[in-house]
Order: sequence, then C-alpha cells, then structure tokens
Amino acid sequence: MTENTENKAENMAYTQDMTVVVTGASGRTGSRVARAARAAGLTVRAASRAQGFDWEDPTTWADTLRGADAAYLVHPFDIGSPAAAEGIGALAREAVGLGVRRLVLLSARGEEQALPAEEALRSSGADWTVVRASWFAQNFSEGPLVEGLRYGELVFPAGEVREPFVDLRDVGEVVAAVLTSGDRYAGATLELTGPRLLTWREAVAEISEATGVKVTYTPVPVRAYGETLAGFGVPPEEAALLVEVFEGLLDGRNARLTDGVRQVLGRGPRDFGDFVREAAAAGTWKA
Repeated sequence: MTENTENKAENMAYTQDMTVVVTGASGRTGSRVARAARAAGLTVRAASRAQGFDWEDPTTWADTLRGADAAYLVHPFDIGSPAAAEGIGALAREAVGLGVRRLVLLSARGEEQALPAEEALRSSGADWTVVRASWFAQNFSEGPLVEGLRYGELVFPAGEVREPFVDLRDVGEVVAAVLTSGDRYAGATLELTGPRLLTWREAVAEISEATGVKVTYTPVPVRAYGETLAGFGVPPEEAALLVEVFEGLLDGRNARLTDGVRQVLGRGPRDFGDFVREAAAAGTWKA
C-alpha cells in the first residue's frame, strides 16, 4: 500500500459518519463547501435562515450545532466588521461547549480588520483553521458587480492593482480537505490565491473577449465608490467599513501568489481564464 493510498484510507475512516455544519450553505462560498464536503463523504447540515439558523439570533444556534462534529463559519457581513468578530467568537464558544471543536473560518487575505474575528476563533478553545482567501473569481459572476458587466462597464475602486483571483471551487475543496485531514491543519492559517496576478482591467478584458461583447473597466476613487454605495441604500456604517477595507485591500498588498491550494490539494489552483470561459458559456453576462 502506497503512502497516498494509506492517507486516503485514513481520511475515509475519519470522515465516516462525520457531520459538518455549513453556515451560508446557499451562498457563494457555503454552497461550494457543502458540495465538496458531500463529495468527500461528509454529512452536511446546512445552516441558514431557511433551516432556522440566524447569525443575529444566538437562540437558534444550539439546535443547529448539537450533535455535529465540525463547522464551516462564514459571517454574512464583512469579516472585518465588529459584528463579525463578536458573532464568530460567541458561536465558536457555543460550538465548543456543545462538543463541536473542529471549526474552519473563512477570512479575507490582507484585511487587517479581519484580525479580531480570527482571534475570536483562536481564543474560543476550538481546534481551528483559518482560510484567508484572495478576491473571488466568482465575484465577477455572482453578486453586485454582475449587472455592470452585463451592460458593458465595471466601475470599481481597484485602480490598476494586481490580484490573484481565486476560484471558489478551490476554496470549497480546500475546506473539505482540511475537514477530512484529521488534525493536520488544526491551528493553521492558510492563504489561498489563484495562479496568476491580474488587474481588474485585465480581468474585465478577459470577460470581454470570452463573451464577444465590449466591456470596459472604469476605476474610481475608493471614497467616491463609498458615496455611490450610500446612494444605492447601503447603510452608512456599512459603506464606511467597505471604504476602510477597500483602502487597505486595494493598495497592492495582495499582489503576490501563494501555494496554499497546492499545499492542501496537491495540485495547482484553477485559472481565472477557465472560470471566465465556463461562465461565459453559461450565459452569465448576457444582458
């Protein structure tokens, strides 16, 4: 029996009858985590308001956590918000108290405001892993940026900063692998990136080429973008936080690659171009 075969056998034994709570299971990251976890043989317990779980109502947490073995935590607000740090700390402590010690937190690469939430997890007594992801490729295909792309212009405060966009399928598979690897990644902070550095202008150009429709990128100052968000009805405190976060994240600090995906999965990360071609073929950016 080879070492790889032995590792697979150990993982299968470890995941047998293992139940993982996936918060945000219908969202961008949670849906990919749930899919990858099921493919890895885990039993997934979806945690969302539709299933009676509410991040803002701690009385709903115990019924979701009780009897589970692990949990994937993604906060519905920005990970850098005070509400995220408070909620993650409280949920992690409750999970540990109910015997759910294995917790994996989605955090943001390079976001200093996320550090209190990460520390809240670490100090909870859990066997924790923090996954810091770079900007998602799927932010171009799911969420508020899609409408602009469909109508030919992306307005965003990224200037000409380069970013290693990561495919959320890789994030989901990394989380599933972490959960099925026993204690191998307990106490680890993993940074996940894609394989290439691209500016937002270059990313939009690849979308334009794949769709055959002219799409332009218009950079704007961060604070002007925050005023636009407020004009669209984003609460003032949330818009102010996003301005603060973007001023840090989009200053070039993340313009470097990591080997986090390969470290966990034993392969390189998916390329942004592959994501674009698949999304274009699916009609994602058709007006």
